[in-house]
Amino acid sequence: MKPSVLFTTGLTSARNVAQDKVPVVIHRRLLLTRDFGLIWLSQLVSQVGDGISNLALLWFVYSITGSPVKTTIIGLLHTIPPIVLGPFIGVYVDRLPKKFFLIGANVFRAVLIGIIPCAVSTDTFTVNLLYILVLIDAVAMATFSPALTSSVPLVVPRAQFTAANALIQSTTSLGIIFGPAVSGMGIALFGSQEVLCLNGATYLVSALCLGLVRLGTAQPSAGPTKIGGSLWHDLTEGLAFVVSKQRIILLLIVTAACYGFGASALTTLFPVFANKLLGLGPVEVGYLWSALGVGLLVMSIVLLWFTGRTLADRVNIIVWTTAVSGLAIGALVWTTDLYLVGLIMMMIGGGMGAFTPIAWGIVQELTPRMMVGRVLGLYGTGAMTAAISGITMFGQITERFGESAGIAGIGATFLLTAFLGVWLSRSIRHQ
Repeated sequence: MKPSVLFTTGLTSARNVAQDKVPVVIHRRLLLTRDFGLIWLSQLVSQVGDGISNLALLWFVYSITGSPVKTTIIGLLHTIPPIVLGPFIGVYVDRLPKKFFLIGANVFRAVLIGIIPCAVSTDTFTVNLLYILVLIDAVAMATFSPALTSSVPLVVPRAQFTAANALIQSTTSLGIIFGPAVSGMGIALFGSQEVLCLNGATYLVSALCLGLVRLGTAQPSAGPTKIGGSLWHDLTEGLAFVVSKQRIILLLIVTAACYGFGASALTTLFPVFANKLLGLGPVEVGYLWSALGVGLLVMSIVLLWFTGRTLADRVNIIVWTTAVSGLAIGALVWTTDLYLVGLIMMMIGGGMGAFTPIAWGIVQELTPRMMVGRVLGLYGTGAMTAAISGITMFGQITERFGESAGIAGIGATFLLTAFLGVWLSRSIRHQ
């Protein structure tokens, strides 16, 4: 049978399963399953580790250089590999065993962010050396994300894809809430370099948990079971699938790019907005950042009750939550009450928390299993490119026209995302 026929048959079956009403599942049992529970635990440890190392990295660079610009290079270095290498990484995630990337990335990161800072003396551990380590670490992170997301269909029933993604996202929220606090105490007690050394253990624990996961074949394949040929052939095959065979995913990538364009600018520039518009210091900004994480966590839990809905219904959740977030962002211009701002930040975090689990669920349901890595690579490249563009554009708008203009523009971007979500929902219903 020709590959195109296999694609068509598999995708039709996937759409039929996804769009049928499924029974309500007992979501709390998902974490109790051995394999998904290990994945969730590994991510929790890893995300807390990320929260610890991110603050330690930024603090180390700023304490050595005293330069905000050189400090922000850390964030820039993390975005380069997904943009440049994302599609190629996706090909190899499809070709090679996923546990190779899941375990290897964590062990590699433990060496880069833990063992090497311990082995290098304080005098020779320069900022330039740290930049090199961060860039290589970003490559490891760029391989891990698509491998993790494409592994979910191997351990979770199709009806629970969104719930599984939401639970994985909840570890990010917990990492935001607890990681920086632990890192701050560690820096105060031991110093930033020592915190990086000790934190390497979190990635080793994560690798150990993932090593115990059994990646089965519980889900029926929506397409061919093998890929082959040249790197370029596999890459163009994935691109052709998105552009011509499954345009729902292409529209999803466009919607995700619009969302990332505004969300990245908000998270990057929020300290500036809080300081200039609200007159807040770093302590208050930290509280508001935690409020954003709480909203993200709450939405991750709420999504567990919507995992069995049709694709169109789940996209409608994106529509409403991003619209509410857009309006809430605009409201930041009109209030100076700290408690009200905290409530608004929780609303914004909740709105932002709906997008990624639902978007990943759509990709997992509509993509042939042996092509998920490539599609996620393209998805990540589009999202990260838009994120960099959003940070740059809204940074210039804020500097030239003021903070209120920057906030209004970001809020408008969220509303545009909601509009694209309506278009996506209608396209799914009429497909």
